[in-house]
Amino acid sequence: MKRREFIAGLGGAAVWPLVGRTQQQMPTIGFLSLNPVDNFLTVFRQNLKAVGYVEGHNVSIQYTSAQGRFDDLRRLATDLVDRKVPLIVAGDIASALAVRAASSDAIIVFLVGADPVKLGLVNSLNRPNGNATGIAWFIAQLEAKRIGLLHELRPDVPTVAALLNPNFPPFRDQLRDIQDAVDRLGVKLLVATVNVESEFDTAFTMLSQSGAKALLVAASPFFYLNSEKIISLASRYAIPAMYEHRDFATAGGLMSYGTNISEMYGLLGIYVGRILKGEKPADLPVAQATKFEFVVNLKTAKALGLEIPPQLLASANEVIE
Repeated sequence: MKRREFIAGLGGAAVWPLVGRTQQQMPTIGFLSLNPVDNFLTVFRQNLKAVGYVEGHNVSIQYTSAQGRFDDLRRLATDLVDRKVPLIVAGDIASALAVRAASSDAIIVFLVGADPVKLGLVNSLNRPNGNATGIAWFIAQLEAKRIGLLHELRPDVPTVAALLNPNFPPFRDQLRDIQDAVDRLGVKLLVATVNVESEFDTAFTMLSQSGAKALLVAASPFFYLNSEKIISLASRYAIPAMYEHRDFATAGGLMSYGTNISEMYGLLGIYVGRILKGEKPADLPVAQATKFEFVVNLKTAKALGLEIPPQLLASANEVIE
């Protein structure tokens, strides 16, 4: 796999002592996420260490997850703000928005899958000009690309289905981009929405009864949390599906197109370390993913009785056999 490249501001440190150099007490920061992120924390800690901060030695990190429950995020964010932790790491869009809603003064380092300017987190990508910065992987803006790859797989399918989560903040933008993409391809769109886990079975039953032969599972932390169930249902109903990133494909999904999440968390660790050292969030440009990976699971294709077009297979960054 090729090493991914990212645009990141690498300017010199400004004098802004978030953690005073003479301060003896170990600083504590908060890490808030909608879903558990344990499998990505190793690279986060490694890169934080590379900048000079070792968890348990010269920095303490309090991890808090809402376990997929959007309604709990505001309470958890408010608790972090009330405890006056000097910096809050927000591991997704919903968490970043919850922290910002809880306090306009909280220092945030975010990892979001949409445009942080449109979300109101920063004024601009190059000059955030506030107390928040971080990483934007724009994964929600890749739906049109995923639709295109799905169409290359099934160019004969007159209708493409899409599964979306209306609670995901970029939902309307996703739906618009998907509709625009299918319009350009001259095919129809069938949309199913899911808010809670119990709705997945109903959604897939509807898709199957409607004759869906190609499915885009749109980007959403909620869908990632329920990836095993979604992949299982796609297999049960024999619906070829495209997902947001490689974890879906390695778990048995047919295809994925998106950013390498582990590398995003690594870059997040670097940004946290730089701010702890004294750089201002306002002066740190929002880092953006510039390279993406397309993964194809040939085992799943064979199970579905699908022949992957040679040209599509040749464009894959990784093929699982």
